[in-house]
Amino acid sequence: MASSLSLNATDTHVLDVDPLIDDLRTRIVVCCGSGGVGKTTTAAALGLRAAERGRKVVVLTIDPARRLAQSMGIDSLDNTPRRVKGIDDTAGGELHAMMLDMKRTFDEIVEAHADGQRAEAILGNPFYQSLSAGFAGTQEYMAMEKLGQLRAQDQWDLIVVDTPPSRSALDFLDAPKRLGSFLDGKLIRVLMAPAKVGGRAGMKFLNVGMSMMTGALGKLLGGQLLRDVQTFVAAMDTMFGGFRTRADATFKLLQAPGTAFLVVAAPERDALREAAYFVERLAAEDMPLAGLVLNRVHGSGAAQLSAERALAAAENLDERGIVDQGGGNVELRTSPEAGSPAPARDTPDGHAQTPDKTPHRAPATTPAPNSPATSTPAGATTDDATTDRTATDQLTAGLLRLHAERMQLLAREQRTRDRFAALHPEVAVTEVGALPGDVHDLAGLRSIGDRLAAGADPAGAA
Repeated sequence: MASSLSLNATDTHVLDVDPLIDDLRTRIVVCCGSGGVGKTTTAAALGLRAAERGRKVVVLTIDPARRLAQSMGIDSLDNTPRRVKGIDDTAGGELHAMMLDMKRTFDEIVEAHADGQRAEAILGNPFYQSLSAGFAGTQEYMAMEKLGQLRAQDQWDLIVVDTPPSRSALDFLDAPKRLGSFLDGKLIRVLMAPAKVGGRAGMKFLNVGMSMMTGALGKLLGGQLLRDVQTFVAAMDTMFGGFRTRADATFKLLQAPGTAFLVVAAPERDALREAAYFVERLAAEDMPLAGLVLNRVHGSGAAQLSAERALAAAENLDERGIVDQGGGNVELRTSPEAGSPAPARDTPDGHAQTPDKTPHRAPATTPAPNSPATSTPAGATTDDATTDRTATDQLTAGLLRLHAERMQLLAREQRTRDRFAALHPEVAVTEVGALPGDVHDLAGLRSIGDRLAAGADPAGAA
């Protein structure tokens, strides 16, 4: 792939997060993307950086792993925003954090829109308890409900949202509409019909059709469940329209100029494919995309050494371990004691003279300054020095292979980034270099914030 498509190229937009979070017109930042790419950490790092630059921030996480609470020094997070201590507040900023309690948020809606007796009946209804605890789309819908509540309070000038870990990036946008449609849909209206039709004539008219329908549903769902649903519907009668209305209002809030979406992805093929799909969907829904956060990008401080050269050097070191590289005992191999007869030499009278049997002693010589004889430590043998050299060569060869693997990883990551940039050259990108360990405190979040603000330069990252 041509280097002009690289995210580090000069013609590629670089996302600068500081102007984004410093702009007081930015009221909501939504971190979205597929699961496991670092959305929660990115949201927390952005919130901390914005607070330390003077904003009053609340971070709303949907991650049940409670990593956000741990990294911010809070024992636990719940449905109430809690202030984070230990931040640098010299600029006048504040940081609060909370974790969505899906059921509690649903309960708050019921309590706010129903009188005491009806609210009690709804909260105790078995079908409602199942719906509020795990109905498909409920978590995404309640996340949007909570976002609307926080925005209406006007206590914070910036809300950072960590979106639910959905299997598909589209769930976050679709689920509020789906649940709103369900609660205001045909099935609900049919179940509500007997309560809405006045007089005996109307009830008699509907009884035949309703009995047929409820009989079929009773067989499918079970009679008790159907009765629970009908009781739930009757109690929620005055509230159903509100769910759809609030879902539509929140959807418009996400489209407003004060909202900014950040798509978070890892430099991997599947994650970037999902990110590209999300970018296209946001554009189709007219939602403001600020850019792409490419998380956990690997770098190298020795990028000038290619994988091919590193592997070749490692192979050369391995080959040295097979063959004796030393000078050997040359004197012993050429001496009579080694079994090699010394050549006869001519005497002045022309007769050959057999060498005498007196042992030959080589003249004493002074070793060269850099010879093995002078480099071997006192008390060590030549075999010890050879063993040390072999161990050093093996360690060096292993390190060279590790470097080659890192360079091959960098090449794969670059190819995936190039493909994304070719498809979406208009998307601003910031790259966050991989850290050697997990983020577990405010210092780690600050480090992530610094890397977010550094732009597309992960060189030297772990």
